[in-house]
Amino acid sequence: MMMSNHKTPMKGLIFIIGCSLLVMLSSRVWGEGDEGVMLAPMEMNDREAMYTVIQGFVGKWWNGSDLYPDPCGWTPIQGVSCDFFDGFWYVTALNIGPIHDNSLTCSSNPEFKSELFSLQHLKSLSFFSCFNSPHRHPISIPPANWEMLSGSLESLEFRSNQGLVGPIPEILGTLRNAKSLVLLENGLTGELPITLGNLKKLKRLVISQNRLTGRIPISLGGLLRDVLILDLSGNSFSGSIPSSLGAMDSLVKLDLSRNQLEGEIPCELGRLKNLTLLDLSRNKLCGDLGNWGVHHLRSLKELMLSNNSIGGNLSSVEWKKMEGLEILDLGNMELTGGIPESITELRWLRYMGMNENKLTGNIPLKIGDLPRLGGMYVNGNNLTGELKFSGWFYGKMGRRFGAWGNPNMCYPVWLKSTGTVPYGVSPCQQAGSSSRSDSGKEGRKLSQVSKLGKELLLSSSTGSINGVNGVWCCIFMLLLLLLIRIS
Repeated sequence: MMMSNHKTPMKGLIFIIGCSLLVMLSSRVWGEGDEGVMLAPMEMNDREAMYTVIQGFVGKWWNGSDLYPDPCGWTPIQGVSCDFFDGFWYVTALNIGPIHDNSLTCSSNPEFKSELFSLQHLKSLSFFSCFNSPHRHPISIPPANWEMLSGSLESLEFRSNQGLVGPIPEILGTLRNAKSLVLLENGLTGELPITLGNLKKLKRLVISQNRLTGRIPISLGGLLRDVLILDLSGNSFSGSIPSSLGAMDSLVKLDLSRNQLEGEIPCELGRLKNLTLLDLSRNKLCGDLGNWGVHHLRSLKELMLSNNSIGGNLSSVEWKKMEGLEILDLGNMELTGGIPESITELRWLRYMGMNENKLTGNIPLKIGDLPRLGGMYVNGNNLTGELKFSGWFYGKMGRRFGAWGNPNMCYPVWLKSTGTVPYGVSPCQQAGSSSRSDSGKEGRKLSQVSKLGKELLLSSSTGSINGVNGVWCCIFMLLLLLLIRIS
């Protein structure tokens, strides 16, 4: 009986604790507290605007009827993100295109709806492979209403949209909170708007692989001081590189490759102390490699200047100051002189391209000691001498060591036995071959003298000359043999 009285209070205590835990758990799930908002409603105007916008891109068949309770609830759309403001859900990110298996995919004739600009909390907007019909259904970036998103939009991206044509609207310069603007692999034409210089908060500006023309605006460098990445590659920009780019103190990556830029590289680029990548390859630049202070870029890891007419001498650069360099591409630049020994101080170097230049002299043997070097191309120069790198070096590099096209360069014959020889390079002529040739000539001379002596001896034995004359003839023959031997 006493045990029964003891168990009853214990059961009551357990029941009370269980109820308390259930209440706490339910409050976490069903809407009480900071995180209990799963069943909170989506703001009606924002919801209707988002539905209309999505239908414009993917087709009117989509109505969100399979979503409960809405795209911000328990069944979200892949590519749509929401955030909670004042008791309601609002759209903060909209990503259109086949990024994931269940992403929103554009129809064959997508269109921008004006409701897009009423999404008042939209922070990120991106389109990937959405507008892909440049001939059947070309589409342009809307030229108006972007100022309505100026207070919220931080990231705007158009990637791989070949059907996205026309100019970059100047009104994009009103997106004062934009931190990232990416227009990559589209069909955009025209010039780069000067108004982009108004985007003072930009960290990344990538306008690459379009069909843009004209000059790079000077205002970009003078105003965009916080940009970390500036990529304008793969267009048809012309004119000179603005010296104002040297004022972009924060730049980590500068890529102006594959354009029609001309003139000399401005000395101001040597001030970019934080730069880790500089790619100016495939332009029409000229000047001299050592004139603009490339060795001041001490943080540089990748330097690509190939396919320009820059010229100059490798010895004019203080390579030791760029000890962190990993990629060095200086091919087809009309460089002259030799490969300096100081290049071998680049201990982090993984790739070295100096092909198709006018380099002369020998390749420094210490290059073979660079521990991380995995690719080296010096083909198409006037380099000379014997390649005395180890068999291990050639085995490691394989076809990634290019030295063909240097007529006066060869490799030691003994390398043949290792099975690893530099591709396209001939073996050196054996030293013994020339000595055997000389000994052959000497043998022919001795043979001729022996024949003469034999004739003299025969003539003396037949009595054609007297005995005294025969002795003198023998002496003469011996002296002649000695003289020829010495010569």
